[in-house]
Amino acid sequence: MKKTTFYNIHEKLGAKMVEFAGYYMPIQYNSIIAEHKAVRNAIGVFDVSHMGEVFVTGEKALDFVQHITVNDASKLYPGRVQYSAMLYPDGGIVDDLLVYKFTDEKFLLVINASNIEKDFNWMQQNNKFGVELSNQSDEYSLLAVQGPFSKEVVQAICDKELDMEYYHFFESKVAGIDMIISRTGYTGEIGYELYFKGTVAEAEKVWNKVFEAGEKFGIKPAGLGCRDSLRLEMGYCLYGNDIDATTNPLEANLGWITKINKGDFIGRDVLLKVKAEGLKRKLVPISSDEKVFPRHGYDLTIDGKKIGAVTSGTVSPTTEKPIALGYVDFEYSKEGSTVNFFIRGKEVPAKVVSLPFVKK
Repeated sequence: MKKTTFYNIHEKLGAKMVEFAGYYMPIQYNSIIAEHKAVRNAIGVFDVSHMGEVFVTGEKALDFVQHITVNDASKLYPGRVQYSAMLYPDGGIVDDLLVYKFTDEKFLLVINASNIEKDFNWMQQNNKFGVELSNQSDEYSLLAVQGPFSKEVVQAICDKELDMEYYHFFESKVAGIDMIISRTGYTGEIGYELYFKGTVAEAEKVWNKVFEAGEKFGIKPAGLGCRDSLRLEMGYCLYGNDIDATTNPLEANLGWITKINKGDFIGRDVLLKVKAEGLKRKLVPISSDEKVFPRHGYDLTIDGKKIGAVTSGTVSPTTEKPIALGYVDFEYSKEGSTVNFFIRGKEVPAKVVSLPFVKK
């Protein structure tokens, strides 16, 4: 098992550590709900150094990214970030990812921790453009500083003005360390992600400077437990739960990032066929007024008949209502449709709603 550069800090703070994607990671420090609310109302800091970073360089870097991802990378300009996905030829999802454009000949692909080896192999197998692929995942530390006061905190220790818009990035120094700073995150709050290479001592210096700057705002360390509840309140997909090799982006409600008309890319032919024939199922947000806890794998039913299954579920710490994402037969996917959580042999009334579950 690997340890991130912040491991010693997590231990000192008494974090509950779990094995995740080959790393020891903090699931929580104290209370998942308290950490969740700190991010929604003030500021929280996540160690997400387990995420993967693959650099694509070369004359045909853009051509490669266009071929291997579903979104239109030609729309990017230096300093812009894009949410996208990679597909198998049958339309199943290899991974969802972020695409960072530095120049026409340099891109950074940020991939999910549990998929790093699989994704990198997939990129290499489909590199018919002669680009250089460099997996630097083990070299980078990554902090996600998230919440309403994140700008004030990061600005206090950053050498540049944080005047960038959502899904933009630049390179600068934070706490004296060279970094890629992006206005991105997985929480639905304003936030910044800090990518840097450095020793354990340098990483701990960055952590300490962030917490010194955030002390007056009630800053808290936040674990993977609340990262999951925060992303679910916004309806963001989690690979392995809501999307995987058996789901295509159109049924997964990711049509907005799938630019079928941009030209050829892996999986496009299948998606054209899916679009022509119509969806058979769809990933939908579901909520209920009942006091229940929907969980991954629970059936969704109508009159005792299974019409789908929950892929992610929890009780929202913000609304205190049960919320879930799940695939249902397409005829039940319209907002307002009644569906049931099937829990312990009983049907619990619920409804297809709009996203996000927590309006910002």
